[in-house]
Amino acid sequence: MRPVKAADLLKLDPLQKVEMIRCTPNPQQLVYMGGKNDYSELPIEDTNIPLEDRAGEWVVEQLLKNNRGHWGPLEHPAISFSCSGFVHNVIVQARTHRVGISFDVQSQRYTCKRVLKVASGELQAHEVFYVRPPGFYTNRKGKKYTWTEDDYYGQLGLCQAASERYAEQFANGVSEEHARDYLPQNIRQNFVVTFSLRSLLHFLDLRAKFDAQLEIQALCEAMIEPTKAWTPEIFSFYEEKRLHKARLSP
Repeated sequence: MRPVKAADLLKLDPLQKVEMIRCTPNPQQLVYMGGKNDYSELPIEDTNIPLEDRAGEWVVEQLLKNNRGHWGPLEHPAISFSCSGFVHNVIVQARTHRVGISFDVQSQRYTCKRVLKVASGELQAHEVFYVRPPGFYTNRKGKKYTWTEDDYYGQLGLCQAASERYAEQFANGVSEEHARDYLPQNIRQNFVVTFSLRSLLHFLDLRAKFDAQLEIQALCEAMIEPTKAWTPEIFSFYEEKRLHKARLSP
């Protein structure tokens, strides 16, 4: 039986979503201008700037290829994602990365209505809490196990019970930040994250590798296509040379 992969998780649990909400226009031209400026007698805006695809090719040839390692100019463009439906543990892991990255994460203190709706039956438990879909899994050390439908629904039942305990305490006047202690840590959280291009590639180096936690691999997997469309020449080079290879960018 084939183990569940990151791309499988996104299909099995479509509540996990990533949307690109803002990005620097013509990012490869901006990287080109940053890198080319270092060798230009004139202010860079007074020179002939190549088209976006040609600028990307220049960046690969002159800054990145053959281990040249000139990653600094990739810090100029930025991209922002809205990430929704991901388990709290993914947020905890992702927020350990702070250089060139900014996060805003949905509060468990001010967004209690969704938990109350699980308790009342207005929402189903899986809409608010993440449980791995049934399947065959293996961890980074090679431990293999089968997670059955009974396991899946049993875990969701515990989430339902936790929501009902939460609702009871909330109705008794217990504050949100106190009542949330009743909740399991597999609650889903939404967040907005902004990366510089360099920090995004570094994040993928660390978290898209195949021994990372499966759910954060899924987060990375969902970021790949928007990034490829944004910086096609640069990302094609990165995809061939670095993606999933656990090589740390400088």
